[in-house]
Amino acid sequence: MTDLNQHPLAVADADRSQRTLSHGRRLVSHGLILLALGGGGRFLINHLHAQDLASATKESLLRTVIVTQAREGELKRNATLPATLRGNNDILLYARSNGYVAAWHKTIGDKVGKGELLATIDAPEQDQELAQARANREQVKARLFLTKTTAERWEALRQQDGVSQQELEEKRGALTQAQADLAAAEANVKRLEQLQGFRRIVAPFAGVVTKRNVEVGQLVGAGGKELFAISQTDPLRLTVWVPQSYANELKLGKEVNVSLNEFPGKKFTAVIEHVAGGIDPLNRSRQVDITLPNPDGKLLPGSYAEVVIGLTSGVKALVVPASVLVIGSDGPKVATIRDGEKVAFHAVKLGRDLGREVEIVSGINREDKLVVSPSDLLTEGDTVKTETLATNDDKSKRDTKADTLAKPNDSGKPLTTDTAKLAGRKP
Repeated sequence: MTDLNQHPLAVADADRSQRTLSHGRRLVSHGLILLALGGGGRFLINHLHAQDLASATKESLLRTVIVTQAREGELKRNATLPATLRGNNDILLYARSNGYVAAWHKTIGDKVGKGELLATIDAPEQDQELAQARANREQVKARLFLTKTTAERWEALRQQDGVSQQELEEKRGALTQAQADLAAAEANVKRLEQLQGFRRIVAPFAGVVTKRNVEVGQLVGAGGKELFAISQTDPLRLTVWVPQSYANELKLGKEVNVSLNEFPGKKFTAVIEHVAGGIDPLNRSRQVDITLPNPDGKLLPGSYAEVVIGLTSGVKALVVPASVLVIGSDGPKVATIRDGEKVAFHAVKLGRDLGREVEIVSGINREDKLVVSPSDLLTEGDTVKTETLATNDDKSKRDTKADTLAKPNDSGKPLTTDTAKLAGRKP
């Protein structure tokens, strides 16, 4: 309330002073508020920046791993087995008669046809035996003629009761005996004549002479050393023993590859001809006979060879790179990424070793991310960053893109990203 005794000008000055003071207070309070807001914002910005920096630092400290996934496919692999080339027919020829080698007509490396003469044997003792046997046969024939005539005469006398029945039976018996003696003499002559044929050593089939053990004048005989060895070289034959784990995947008529050190880089195609009906209990393998054509004869019997048999089980299985395996004292494991980029180790059961890949029988799923070449520092539950292993398709796409950008345009300059867009090509 205004004092009535105060001067009007003094009252006005007092009001202005009060308003000035209130305005100043408001300015100070606003400044303090702005200062507080500025400090708080600064603090908030610094706090957020610190959180981002901590998050980036934490992320930078995470280990980066390369991951891949198992593929599902048919198991295909090769079994490489040792073998020895052999002739389709291999035979050793022996002497069947005693004598001396008169001449040999073929030697090692010579090709022969069926029935072709290889050597002749001179056997003078056999000649004498044959002559004696033939003479004995003639004597038996003469006795037979006489015995037959006598028997016919006694048959006539018996009709007239000129001789007894007993005497007639004796003559009939003598005739039968003479006929048997002649048959024996004939057989002996034929035997000696066949032995005469054994004096000629001939090839039983067409092939190549691989061994000759005779010289002119050499004494040979039945049961002695072999004279010749002959091999039929077209086709050749190989025998391999396939392990039991692959035994059920063999089929008659299946083509296989044969390689020899004498022909580096060259594969010869052969065919499975025979497969044993069981597993040999001694080596737990199955015998397989393979036929290899050899029309030009450049493949030699007795050569060492390797047979490559392509095997396909027809079974769908999970196949992974061998580099994902962790082999420890408690068995094989793989490191997987599950539950928010966390590492988890799982024991697996291995199937067949395919070289750079292995078959996983159990322990993982098709969708699992598998760590490639996991570090020894990785432990269960570690949080990591992942990068997918580049496949051959990805590499092909990158190479195609690089080739496209490197290809000159109409102006003769390589395409950049912008020029590629203008040219209608995807960079």
